[in-house]
Amino acid sequence: MGAECFAEAARARAAVADVTVVNTFLYGLDVASDGAILPDHDVVIFDEAHQLEDVMSDTVGVSIGPGRFTRVAQALRRVVEDPLLIGAVSDIAPLLREVLAPEVGNRLPNPLPVAIANALVEGRLRLDRASEALRNIDSSITDRHGDAKQRLLRAATLILRLAENIDVTLGFGEQYVAFVSGGPEVPRLEVAPLEVGPVMAKGVWSKRTAILTSATIPASLAERVGLPAGTTDSLDVGSPFDYENNGLLYCAMHLPDPRNNGYAAALHDELAALIIAAGGRTLALFTSWKAMDLAAEAVKAMLLKQGATHHVYTQRDLPKPALIRAFSEDPESCLFATAGFFQGVDIPGDTLTLVTIDRIPFPRPDDPLLSARREQLGAAAFRTIDVPRASMLLAQAAGRLIRTATDRGVVAVFDSRLGTANYRWDLVRALPPMKRTRHRAEAEEFLRNLRN
Repeated sequence: MGAECFAEAARARAAVADVTVVNTFLYGLDVASDGAILPDHDVVIFDEAHQLEDVMSDTVGVSIGPGRFTRVAQALRRVVEDPLLIGAVSDIAPLLREVLAPEVGNRLPNPLPVAIANALVEGRLRLDRASEALRNIDSSITDRHGDAKQRLLRAATLILRLAENIDVTLGFGEQYVAFVSGGPEVPRLEVAPLEVGPVMAKGVWSKRTAILTSATIPASLAERVGLPAGTTDSLDVGSPFDYENNGLLYCAMHLPDPRNNGYAAALHDELAALIIAAGGRTLALFTSWKAMDLAAEAVKAMLLKQGATHHVYTQRDLPKPALIRAFSEDPESCLFATAGFFQGVDIPGDTLTLVTIDRIPFPRPDDPLLSARREQLGAAAFRTIDVPRASMLLAQAAGRLIRTATDRGVVAVFDSRLGTANYRWDLVRALPPMKRTRHRAEAEEFLRNLRN
């Protein structure tokens, strides 16, 4: 059976089920397609709801890259014997790559740059030719050719969706932003909504009851996803963990501002001292690969100089599952990692007693979509976009420490702004309710006591 038959069978099973479990990305596609994917339902539960705005932005927007034309050409090859037509569609892939690659990371104007618009228009014309060829074939295929019909349907569907996406991209309005993501070899032209609220209001909130759950829901989420004011109830069920007695939050307020000279060297000294006090057992999290690499090199040398034998793993050493396993099996080791380890890492027990975070994880200032949203919000942007996102990620990172009722340890933040900035309480309130200190000696004593 083809992919479409499988999808229809799955939809039919979901229609008679009491509960259907799908990922948020698929649900977003259903919202974007006006309910064409999932059956009617009365209630929807969004787990990990702190990611809802980003997932919906990805799914209700448009993404066009060279690979989509390559996939259309591959699908055509299975149903038509026309090398010129297949080649014409396939040739758009390198053309699109050529015009998009110089713009990777950039926000695009409206209307689009001429070279990009021309490539899309040419691609659209060639898709029209391919669609016409499929219509001619369709009339000659009978019901006896089930497999052939499935291949034809797949090719037609890929062409239709790509053509529709090109039309949207060429005519995107002021409530959308266009930018190029990916890398020079695999660039993608993205068109995303500045706000997902209107889409969510029309496709979800006005139609059914919704339940949003997460360990870290920022206060601004309701507004960002368009939940109608005054129509929501909230419940904080607390935590089963004794954070106050089992955890300590240490803010190294004596360190230089992360944006100043001297910060990196001071951080490395601080990190090495805490690792020695903890006897390894450290997950050191960094907001950039460069910071991770510099810290790993410096701390390895410091530990060696002091006669400490703690092995330092970095995110570059192994795939994520293998890396977590190696770290878990070597309780006196350390693991240095970046944002991919801020969540989805579960290492309970004595293997992990120290989580460090190099700096407050604010989103990148040059992110094209967030930059457009900041411009829209003006002076309120920092407190509405940057602080909630930073507090959410900071809480996710701190949450790597205590995973069971018996876990204990220290969360150390090497960013003095956590204790001095005027937005500091927005960040602190999002963190687990641990005892707090600004003194390294107290954190070291806490860690040494855990070893004893």
